[in-house]
Amino acid sequence: MRLILFVVVAVISLGAQAREYVGHRTEGNALIIQADDGELRVAFLSPWAAEASFTPSGGELHRSYSLKPGLAPVGGSLQEFPQQLVYSQTGLTVALDKASMLLSYSSEGRELVSERRGLQNETRRVAVDFALAKDEKIMGGGQRVLGMDRRGHRLSLYNKPAWVENETYEANFSMPGYVSSNKYMLMFDNAAKGTMDIGATEADTLSFETVGGRSAYYIVAAPSFAGIVENYTALTGRQPMPPRWAMGYIASRFGYRSEQQVRDTIDLFDQAKLPVDGIVIDLYWFGKDIQGHMGKLDWDYKFWPTPIEMMDDLRDKGVNTILITEPYILTTSDRWQDAEEADVIAKNEAGEPYKFDFYFGNTGLLDLFDNKAKDWFWDIYQHHTDSGVAGWWGDLGEPEVHPDDIIHVDGRGDEVHNAYGHEWAQAVYDNWVATYPDRRLFLLMRAGFAGSQRYGMIPWTGDVKRGWGGLWPQVELNLQMGLFGMAFQHSDLGGFATEDWVPEAYTRWLQYGVFQPIYRPHGIEPIAPEPVFHEDSIRENIRRYIELRYRLMPYNYTLAHEAENRGLPLFRPLFFQQDSVDLIDVRDTYMWGDAFLVSPVTKPGVSEWPVTLPNGNWINFWNGDVCRGGRVQNVPVDIQTIPVLVKAGSFVPMVDEVMIARDYSSEKLTVHYYHHPEVTSAEGYMYEDDGQTAGAFARGAYETLLFKAGYSAEKGLALSFTAERGGELVPDGIERTVRGWLGLVPGSVYEGMPEQRRITLVVHNIDASGSVLIDGAAVKGEYDAASKQLRVSFDWDHGRKILLVK
Repeated sequence: MRLILFVVVAVISLGAQAREYVGHRTEGNALIIQADDGELRVAFLSPWAAEASFTPSGGELHRSYSLKPGLAPVGGSLQEFPQQLVYSQTGLTVALDKASMLLSYSSEGRELVSERRGLQNETRRVAVDFALAKDEKIMGGGQRVLGMDRRGHRLSLYNKPAWVENETYEANFSMPGYVSSNKYMLMFDNAAKGTMDIGATEADTLSFETVGGRSAYYIVAAPSFAGIVENYTALTGRQPMPPRWAMGYIASRFGYRSEQQVRDTIDLFDQAKLPVDGIVIDLYWFGKDIQGHMGKLDWDYKFWPTPIEMMDDLRDKGVNTILITEPYILTTSDRWQDAEEADVIAKNEAGEPYKFDFYFGNTGLLDLFDNKAKDWFWDIYQHHTDSGVAGWWGDLGEPEVHPDDIIHVDGRGDEVHNAYGHEWAQAVYDNWVATYPDRRLFLLMRAGFAGSQRYGMIPWTGDVKRGWGGLWPQVELNLQMGLFGMAFQHSDLGGFATEDWVPEAYTRWLQYGVFQPIYRPHGIEPIAPEPVFHEDSIRENIRRYIELRYRLMPYNYTLAHEAENRGLPLFRPLFFQQDSVDLIDVRDTYMWGDAFLVSPVTKPGVSEWPVTLPNGNWINFWNGDVCRGGRVQNVPVDIQTIPVLVKAGSFVPMVDEVMIARDYSSEKLTVHYYHHPEVTSAEGYMYEDDGQTAGAFARGAYETLLFKAGYSAEKGLALSFTAERGGELVPDGIERTVRGWLGLVPGSVYEGMPEQRRITLVVHNIDASGSVLIDGAAVKGEYDAASKQLRVSFDWDHGRKILLVK
C-alpha cells in the first residue's frame, strides 16, 4: 500500500521536478542521495525526527540556527528496493522515490506527509512543497490571529512589528513551521524572508519559499500532540528556568522617566500592600526623549542621579531592576565612534558601516551575527549587571528596520532577517552563562526564531491594543507559540496603546494574567498600567488575583520546571488534554498546566461564559460546582470571576501569599486535591529548588514532592505523600533510621529547603461522613458540608505518608 501511494505522488509531481537519481551512500550516520544537480541528505536527529537538506553542485549548505549546536545524527536502517530507498528509525520512516526524487514520511504505520516538490536551492530562492491531506488542519506560522487552523492562508515569514487587534496577518515573531492534525511537525529550517502558503494558492499544497538561506527542513513525529513538542524541543533546546521572582508581579510602562518616579511607584505598591518583584525601565533611562538617544546605553544622570543606589534600595525591598536595550546605535550617540572603531556595525556593499534613517534617528545596526559585535555588546550588559541590573529586555529585535542590502557576517539583510533576534539572545545567554554560571537569566525579547527558547528568551505578543480588541486574540497567540517551544510567551497585560481605556477590559485582562507565564502589565502613557494608580474597586478586584498568583507559586514554578525538562509550554491547548483533533479549533480556552482550565472573559457585561470542556469531570475553582466534560458549558461569572475549572483528579500545591518572591517558603504548604468518584487513581508532583541557581535540577540541588490518590467505593480515598531530594527517595520508618546511622539520609540539597513541612490537605468535592486515618492513626479533620471540602493538617518529615478517608 505504501509503495502505491509513493508512485502516485511521483506521477503527479514529475512535471515540476526534473531532478534525477544518480546513486546513494551512507556516511556519518546519514543517507546521502546523489542527484544530477547536487546532494540530498537525510539524517535522523532522534528516533522520532529526521532532517532533509539539499546542497547544489558546487554550493554549500547554510548553517542551522534552530537546531542545538553539536546535535549529531543517530543513524538509521536502510532498505533498497528497485523504485525506492526506505530509511527507518524507531518512530519514523523516510522513503525516497527514485524516479521523482521525492521524500515521503510515515510513523508507526501512519502516513504523515509527502513532498510535492523537493528542496530547491537557486540564486536568491529556496523552496519546497508538501501535499496536504483533505481534512488536515495546520497550526503554525508564528504570532498571527487567524484561528488555530491556518489552512487557506498565505503567510509572510518576516519578523515585523505588528499592531495586534482582531485578525492579524503580520507577526513580530514568525515561525517557518507547522504542526499538523495528523500528529507531526514540519520545520523549514530557514531564517530568510519568505512565505508559507498553506493551501491558499493550491488547496492541497503547502509551500515554503524564501529569498535564500538554508535549504533544509526537519519533521518531528510522536504518538501524541504533547509528545511532538517534547521531541521538537529535544532537538532545538528547552527553556531554562527563570529566577523565581520572574513568576511574580513585574511593574512596567512606557515609561518611567526618572529615578524619582520609579521610587514613588514602588512606594505606592508598598502603601497599597500589593506584591511586586520587578520593575522594567524603558528607554528613558538613557535619554529624556523618545528620539535622539538610542545607542547611548548609559544612564541619563540628570534624571537618574543615583541609579546604583536606586537599584540597591529596590533590591533591599526585593524588587529587581530590568533595563531595555536596542541593537541600533545612532550616529549621534556617544557610543557611535567606539562602535565604528570596534568594527561591530553591519556593513554596506562597500564594506563601510551601513547608516540609515529611521524613527529614532540616523543609525547603524549591530552585526550580531559577528562575534566581535556580540562581545562588544556584552561588555555593556556586564557593566550594568555588575552595577545592579537583575534582568534585561531586548526590544526592536525583528529588527524593526532592516534593509535588504545591509551586509552581515552571515549574509544580506533579507537572507538572515528572522534569525537576528535569535543571535542577539544567544549573545546575551552564552555570555551570561560564562560570566554568571550560578545565576539565572531573565531576558525579555520581542522577536526570535525557532529554537530561541534555549537561550532563555521570554517573548511577548508585541504592541497590542487596549480594550476588548486586543484582549480576545491573546489565547490563540500564546497557544500557537507554545507549540514551538516558546514556553513563556505572554502579553502586555491591560494592552499597550490607544487612548480608549476600557476599565472592564483592563480588569478582565489582569484577571486572566494570573494564568499566563509572566505577569507584567505594560502600556503607554498617559493611562497607567499599574493597578495602584486606579480606583479602589478596580485595584481591590485585581488584588485578589495578584495574591492568588503568589499563592500558586509552587504550582506555577513546577510548570516552569516542566518547560525546562520536557519542553512543555505552561499555556497548553485543550487538545493536549484529550489528544483529539476535535479540539484543535478552540482558540479562547486553554489549560494552565495539566490541572487548570481557563477561559478569559473577552466581552463586556456578561453573566455567563461558554466554555468548551474536554472529556472528564471539571470542578469550578471558585464555588466547587462539578461540570461534566465533553461539551460546551455556560459557566456563571460576575466582575469578580472568570471561568477557572480544575480537572478532577488534580493536585494543586499552594502557599500563603507573600509580598515578594524572596520571602517565598513552602514550609507551610496547602495541597488541594480535587476528588471525583469516577477518578480511581491520580498523581501529581511539585518541584522545588532555591529559586535562583542556574541548572539546579542538573546539579541535583532540588526536591520533588510526589502526590498520589486512589479511590474505590469500598475502601474510600487513599492519598500518599513521598519526597525525592536530589533524585533520591526520602526513606521511611526503620529504613530511614538505619540509613541515618549509615549517613545515607539525603540532607539539605539546596539553600532554604524545609527540614519539615506543615501540610494542610484540602480535599474538594468529597462526602466525608466517615473517619480520617494518617498512617493508620485516626485524626480529626474539618469538614464543610456546604462546600464539600475536607481539611486535614499534619507535620511531614518527607518520609512516606499515607492518608485514608473513609
